[in-house]
Amino acid sequence: MSETMRAVRQDALGGPEVLVLGDMDRPKPSIGEVLVQVHAASVNPADVMNRQTGIFSGQPPFVPGWDVSGVVAEVGPGVTILRPGDEVMGLLPFPRGGGAYAEYAVAPTRTFVPKPALLSHVEAAALPLAGLTAWQSLVETAGVDAGSRVAITGAAGGVGHLAVQIAHARGAHVIAVASGAQKEYLLGLGANDVIDYQTTDFSTAISDVDVVFDVIGNDYPQRAVQAVKRGGIIVTTLPQSLAAAVPAATSGGVRLDGLFVESDRMGLTALSDLVADRELRPTIAATYPLAEAGIAQSTKHGYGKVVLTVV
Repeated sequence: MSETMRAVRQDALGGPEVLVLGDMDRPKPSIGEVLVQVHAASVNPADVMNRQTGIFSGQPPFVPGWDVSGVVAEVGPGVTILRPGDEVMGLLPFPRGGGAYAEYAVAPTRTFVPKPALLSHVEAAALPLAGLTAWQSLVETAGVDAGSRVAITGAAGGVGHLAVQIAHARGAHVIAVASGAQKEYLLGLGANDVIDYQTTDFSTAISDVDVVFDVIGNDYPQRAVQAVKRGGIIVTTLPQSLAAAVPAATSGGVRLDGLFVESDRMGLTALSDLVADRELRPTIAATYPLAEAGIAQSTKHGYGKVVLTVV
């Protein structure tokens, strides 16, 4: 195995042009770690935010990305649950980890779970960060279960399309907020109703929902309060958008929570189980080679996730 690898390195904050493919030292697994040969790594909004501001990784230099699907190349001392040759997927430690945009990535063993047999490496790479965000928001934070009425904003996006499937699999009544053009796609994923945000104010079109799961931010949480019943909850992936919603939520008895995803082997296992039961599958909007990471981050795409192919 070569001592070097190809990786996308970022040496400065800025636009997509700061993502440069080059050679660098291949990482080595330490105690309790595994080295994974990366086959695919997905692109997330967090990658773009981090490229522009360093909010998650701190100041450059660093190798971007957190989602990985690949094959275990080497294990460090003390590792017992994975072996070289195992196909795995995982979320590298978030937010201070990273390093997915590379031919190899190293991380703690329990960052990874076996890649679901029903998914390609491209599909598996699309699942960890977005899927765990949806799982931790809907299931662990909001307690969505059979009979819950759940509204999901940005429902056709990377997190949203997985959230629709997860809520449906839990037995919830799912109201997807998206563009009208995405209606048939979302109904096919398990949504019961689709609200076209371009023509309808979702916050007045629905009422008495148990949960609003928001990935848009801005004024969405504030508007959503009137749609949630007393004792319900609004969970957003943009906690900074919650402040304006506090007065109305307090008087209306609505709970507000903002969530940043965490690496979680148990959550990944739950997602893998849903895949095995054919209740969850990522949609791939586009794929790009590793050398085009900047283009992948800066190009607008359709439904689902964008993924970088490495092998």
